[in-house]
Amino acid sequence: MAGRFARVEPRRQARAFLLGLLSDVDTRSCWQLAEQAGDTSPHAMQRLLGEAVWDADVVRDDLRGYVIDTLGDPGGVLILDDTGDLKKGYHTIGVQRQYTGTAGRIENAQVAVYLAYAGPGGSTLIDREVYLPKAWTDDPDRCAAAGVPAHVGFATKITLAWRMLARALHAQVPAAWCTADEFYGGDRHLRRDLQAEGVGYVLAVARSHRVTARPADGPVRADRLAAGLPASGWNRVSAGAGAKGDRDYDWAWITITPPAGEAAGYHSLLIRRRISDGELAFYRCWSPRPVPLRALVRVAGTRWNVETCFQTGKTIGLDEPQVRRWDSWYRHTTLVMLAHAILTVIAARERRQHTEHALIPLTLNEIRRLFAKLIANTIHPISHWLTWSQWRRRHQARARTSHYRRRGQATHQQATHQPAST
Repeated sequence: MAGRFARVEPRRQARAFLLGLLSDVDTRSCWQLAEQAGDTSPHAMQRLLGEAVWDADVVRDDLRGYVIDTLGDPGGVLILDDTGDLKKGYHTIGVQRQYTGTAGRIENAQVAVYLAYAGPGGSTLIDREVYLPKAWTDDPDRCAAAGVPAHVGFATKITLAWRMLARALHAQVPAAWCTADEFYGGDRHLRRDLQAEGVGYVLAVARSHRVTARPADGPVRADRLAAGLPASGWNRVSAGAGAKGDRDYDWAWITITPPAGEAAGYHSLLIRRRISDGELAFYRCWSPRPVPLRALVRVAGTRWNVETCFQTGKTIGLDEPQVRRWDSWYRHTTLVMLAHAILTVIAARERRQHTEHALIPLTLNEIRRLFAKLIANTIHPISHWLTWSQWRRRHQARARTSHYRRRGQATHQQATHQPAST
């Protein structure tokens, strides 16, 4: 991807940025990454994310190709999900009081939608879109201040998800399936779009989701169908290997009649029952060709891979985009995704060569630790660390002075506008 940076300076800075993400720094702000890289100030890192000339979308396409070269498989799974980062303030791109699953409630947060790819060798993120609430798109001045392009309008998370799916399918990413949680699975337009592309899906739906198992009965809630199943209707199948062994569940599989306008093929409702307490989960499924129950269970179990991508991604800065503007967010997020993809590809290659049965294969976290100690580790003279200490304190002093000045002006204006007492 070096050729995507026309000038040598941003090319070297991008390399230093990646090495910083994979290092042992406490946080992955431009300040910390610049200090790790040996820069005398964060300006070069900030310029890389702001003014430097390079296209984050082109690098994203290169990243996707790099991932597919190693992890690509005809039975691959595309996984949709969104995640939110709690943020303070008003000016950072997309920040608004909104629901985020990270907190489990409405908070001041920035939400982004991601597309992950999962193959037999591993899974990683291959696309991203920041979500702009209507409060943003209805305020042109606010958008302009954050560098949002003039042509960008409001788009739902479902719309953003489909844009990423369409890009992946247009790029001929080898994938037979798509999976997502209830928020995406409940959207019939997304299901129909996937059917039109011939991509099978196993999409989670709510227990109140209605399907037609027998045309004479009409649409019935999914949980009511599950309640009427006999004991012989359940099959114990593993959803894949977990940290403590196979993830065994009881599964039921019901053929359903699709509503008018949906594509021909094989429509079904998949029901998962947890062995320990009987908790149920439901999936709306479709495939252009008949598939066995184990194939659907495998895809349903793959959905959690995106959560793992988020967890490992946040160890290298996915949740630390300390930037405010549109381009800067996409650039920062793309480089973090690239760092995550590098770890994933190394892990996949090491797993293929793994022969030592007394050890588990190298994990992403273990590879990152080794990378930080053996490759990204840097040694600087004492003067470098002292210079950065002075730089931080000087910058913080200026920020404090500016803050006090603004507070003083606000207090003065408030006092001059108070009515005289009688």
